[in-house]
Amino acid sequence: MELLVTIMIAVMTSCGVYLMLRARTFPVIVGLTLLTYAVNLFIFAMGRLNTGSPPVLTVGDQYADPLPQALVLTAIVISFAMTAFVLVLSLRARAELGNDHVDGNPHSELNREDDQ
Repeated sequence: MELLVTIMIAVMTSCGVYLMLRARTFPVIVGLTLLTYAVNLFIFAMGRLNTGSPPVLTVGDQYADPLPQALVLTAIVISFAMTAFVLVLSLRARAELGNDHVDGNPHSELNREDDQ
């Protein structure tokens, strides 16, 4: 199971980085969201969830660590707010510039070399 979680975190991270390097705003937003999901899953997996353990400190040795869960909960709220802000920012940029390219210019240097 640990191998499956590790592979999923790696796939989500690589897909997120790939999408963030695209030249359009929507794939950048989706890539940023995938990257935040991968980080949240990584933090949650590092908490080593103990089944059947009490949620707070008791007399026993085994207890659930609340810190990774609190960090993930906070990160979910922050990533939702950040995604909403970036989405509104990209919609505003599309309305102002008339296209959805990240640099605002659909005919950048890279595209000119391909046209020739």
